[in-house]
Amino acid sequence: MPGPELFDVLRREPDVEAPDLVAVDATDRLLLDEAAAALALAGPGEVAVVDDAYGALTLGAVALHAASDVRVSQDLLVGELALAANAERTGLAGSYRALPLAEVAIGARVVLVQAPKALDALREIAEAVAAGAAPDVTLLVGGRVKHMTHAMNDVLRASFDDVSATLARQKSRVLVARGPRPGTSSFPRRQEHADLGLTVCAHGAAFAGTKVDIGTRALLGGLERMPSAGTALDLGCGTGVLAAALARSRPELEVIAADQSAAAVASARATAEANGLGGRIRVVRDDAAASLPDASVDLVVLNPPFHVGASVVTTVADRLFAAAARVLRPGGELWTVYNSALRYKPVLSRLVGPTRLAEQTPKFTVTVSTRR
Repeated sequence: MPGPELFDVLRREPDVEAPDLVAVDATDRLLLDEAAAALALAGPGEVAVVDDAYGALTLGAVALHAASDVRVSQDLLVGELALAANAERTGLAGSYRALPLAEVAIGARVVLVQAPKALDALREIAEAVAAGAAPDVTLLVGGRVKHMTHAMNDVLRASFDDVSATLARQKSRVLVARGPRPGTSSFPRRQEHADLGLTVCAHGAAFAGTKVDIGTRALLGGLERMPSAGTALDLGCGTGVLAAALARSRPELEVIAADQSAAAVASARATAEANGLGGRIRVVRDDAAASLPDASVDLVVLNPPFHVGASVVTTVADRLFAAAARVLRPGGELWTVYNSALRYKPVLSRLVGPTRLAEQTPKFTVTVSTRR
């Protein structure tokens, strides 16, 4: 399928759809254009793509530049699902392979990356590419100009000899790195939190890294007030702090930690192991607890995201509220924390059940919803 037609039919589903959210952006197009010469020289299995949002980079490399056996690593499961659906939609199924980040760049001569938000996420990608790619690899990292900083160049220079920037186009820019210097990965990172009695481990793309964000701390403050339960779910678990705190404080509790981020899942597993809880916490990667049966959980704790890219989109949290309602047994409780300005209480009451305030400050609100 030719390029313009390809891009016209790509969709974001199953991710959130909104008028200002697109499946193909200017950065995707610029990355493919800047990589054209390198892609022309790459053989089968020599092209890798990291964090392709919805498949434009992977499928564009195949359709526009005849790349074959493209290797792909995506942190977010919705990205994987969207790429698979778009590949089917465009007749390009089977043109790529999904691999973990640590393996995706092995032997690659061209690597295309949608720039992540966090510098540590970029650092882990750069380290993985430098460690496994061919000596003549070209790494191209694209992003919106307003989100790109000189610190990103510094991160790339820690793993590559030569780093340069292209001219901007349609408010996007590409950083180009060559001359890999293989080294040992610095991830996962770990940090002791003496006040919590926990060690937190984090891969680069995990939310908040090894820190404990204030929303999670607000939920931790309600730990002793949470009801007795046989099974608890840390939904959107991030680095697994809530799951670890629950498992440590309640030896009889079966704890599940779920997240769609591969980095979060790996971090939560590492956090569990670091705190001697590896056998107590089951960590799963899925989208909105899809792998859990209906009415199978007594307690859900949730610190939901409310951004998709740079947009505030409350439907992200709505999907998680609905997921919590589905997996909770009647009478089970959802404890959630959110920015007080978002006023989720009516939505929680509608999707889950009667909802009361557990704590409220000008910044954060903690609510308890009882499943009908």
